[in-house]
Amino acid sequence: MAATLKQQPMCPSAQAHEAGAQVFAVVGGTLDDPSVSYLDRPMPMSPELAQMTAPVDPAEVFRISAPCAGSRCSHFSETQHSCRLATRTVALAPVVVSKPPRCAIRTSCVWWAQEGVSACLRCPQVVTNDYLASDRVREAADPANLSFGA
Repeated sequence: MAATLKQQPMCPSAQAHEAGAQVFAVVGGTLDDPSVSYLDRPMPMSPELAQMTAPVDPAEVFRISAPCAGSRCSHFSETQHSCRLATRTVALAPVVVSKPPRCAIRTSCVWWAQEGVSACLRCPQVVTNDYLASDRVREAADPANLSFGA
């Protein structure tokens, strides 16, 4: 189910250094069971926010969105003109909530536009830079995995 984007397409799994980066959620939970708490509105990524996460990378602590990089991203499929990371996340990651969480970027989120509510039901477990991710989450995040959405 594809939704229509009302704003510039935003990647919900961006890095802090990307142009237009904004924090839309904070990672909590435990190392084995991370969970995301969503902000009421996104905050521009700033050097001060990045410094708050030191010595770890901001993408371990925050969920960061930025304008979709399209063909400059290793997860982008030129042939499908879609995000393989969104496709693999829906295919491989378990559902972790029964209804979509309140999300300040939904109307511009590439994953929402492409995968609909299925992406939102998995999103609260996503940590962009998760060095202790499960095998299934690592498989979903691997840009070399072309099994889904080639």
